[in-house]
Amino acid sequence: MIKVPLKLIKEAAKREDAAVSDIKKGVLSGQIVVPKNRGHSISRPCGIGKGMTTKVNANLGLSPGHSGMDMELRKMKIAVRAGADTVMDLSTGPFLQKLKKKLLSECPVPLGTVPVYELASAAGKDFSSLKEGDFVEIVEKQAEEGVDFFTIHAGLTLEAVRFAKKDPRIINIVSRGGALLASWMDENGRENPFLSQFDRILDICRRHDVTLSLGDSMRPGAIADATDHLQIQELLVLGDLQKRAFTRGVQSMIEGPGHLPLDQIESNVKVQKTLCHGAPFYVLGPLVTDAAPGYDHIVSAIGGAIAAWHGADFLCYVTPAEHLKLPDAEDVRMGVIASKIAAHAADIVKGIPSAAERDREISKARARRDWKTQFRLSLDPGMPEKVRKTAEPEEKDVCTMCAEFCPIRITERSFALKAGRSGKVGAKKPRGQRSARGKKA
Repeated sequence: MIKVPLKLIKEAAKREDAAVSDIKKGVLSGQIVVPKNRGHSISRPCGIGKGMTTKVNANLGLSPGHSGMDMELRKMKIAVRAGADTVMDLSTGPFLQKLKKKLLSECPVPLGTVPVYELASAAGKDFSSLKEGDFVEIVEKQAEEGVDFFTIHAGLTLEAVRFAKKDPRIINIVSRGGALLASWMDENGRENPFLSQFDRILDICRRHDVTLSLGDSMRPGAIADATDHLQIQELLVLGDLQKRAFTRGVQSMIEGPGHLPLDQIESNVKVQKTLCHGAPFYVLGPLVTDAAPGYDHIVSAIGGAIAAWHGADFLCYVTPAEHLKLPDAEDVRMGVIASKIAAHAADIVKGIPSAAERDREISKARARRDWKTQFRLSLDPGMPEKVRKTAEPEEKDVCTMCAEFCPIRITERSFALKAGRSGKVGAKKPRGQRSARGKKA
C-alpha cells in the first residue's frame, strides 16, 4: 500500500481545486503522485495526476565543457520563478555532485535526476565494464542524498535492443539514458540491470519515499517513427513495472513521447492510461513537427496542450535550444512559459475551476482596460507590461493598435449614450413595449 504523509498531501492540496480526501484517494489508487523524498525539505510540494492542475518540469544540468555551477543554479531560480513545478538535474559534466548538493539545499520544488547519468559520468569509457550492482548502488546513493524522483529506464529489454539494431527507424534511440543502457546491454549480452534488479530498486524507493518516473527509452525522436512497435512494446513493459511498483507501495509515473503528429496524441495518451492503470503520464512535449528548430518550445506547447487536454498530467518543457545546444537562462524561461501556457489551456477544458476563473477575470479587466490587473493575472506578468511600455499610447485608456478606434471603447460609449437617451425623463417608449407586469406600456 502506498503511504504518503497526510501533512504532505495537505500542503499539495493548497495549490489545487481538489479536496485533501480526493488527493489522498488518488494517491492510494496510483493515479496521483506527490514526489518528496523523506529526507528532503521542500517548500512547494505538488500533486501530479488525475484531477490535479497540469504540472510543468524544467530540465537543467552541467554538460562537459559547456556549463558552469553558477549558470545552472541561476537557471533553477529562473525556472521556478517562471512557474516550474519541478526541476530535473540532468548533469553529465564535471562537479555534478556539487551541483546536486546545492540544488537539494536551495531548490524549493521537487528535484528529479536520472541516476544512470552520474554513473556514466564517473565511469567514462569504462561504462560497459560496470556491474549490475553498480546500477543499484547509484540509485541508493541518490535516494540517501534526498532526490525526490528518479527517471529509471527499466522498460528497455535486451530483446528490444536486439530488435532495434535491425529496425528501420529514421532515428533509432534518442533517449540518452536509454542509449547508455542499450550500449551496456549490447556489449555485455545481458538484461537491463534496472529491470533485472527492479525489486531491489523498489525497496530503496519505498525506504526513502522516492517516486519512480519510468522512462521511455524507445520514445520516437522523429515524427515518422511515432507510435511504432518499439514504443508500444516498451509501454507494455512499463505497465507491468507500474503495477509491481504500486503493489510494493512505491509511487510511480510513466514517461511518454517524444515526437508525435497531432492526430496520434490522443490515442497515445489513452493507450498509456489503459496499459499503465491510470498512472500519471509525463510527456516530453510532445513535439508535433520536426521542421521548426529554434522554435521547438512552441512546437512542444502545441503538442503539450493537446496531450494534457486528453489526460496527460505532467509536461516536460522544451526550450528554443532543443536539438541545437545547451539552453541558456532565457531559453529556460521561454521553455517554462511555453509549457505553462499549454498546461493552463488544457486545464480550462479539463474543468479545473481556477483556470477558467483566471481567464474570466482577465477578460473582465481587458473590457475595463485595466492594464495592471491584466498584467497581474497573466502567466508571464513581466512580458505584457514590457510590451506595453515600448509603445505607450497618448491615451492611457487604449493601445496603439486601434487607438481612437478601440472597438471595446466605441461600443461601451455608444451603448452608454443610447442608454442615457432612453433613460431621460418623459422619453417615449416604443409602441407595444411591455412593462415588467406584462401589460402594454
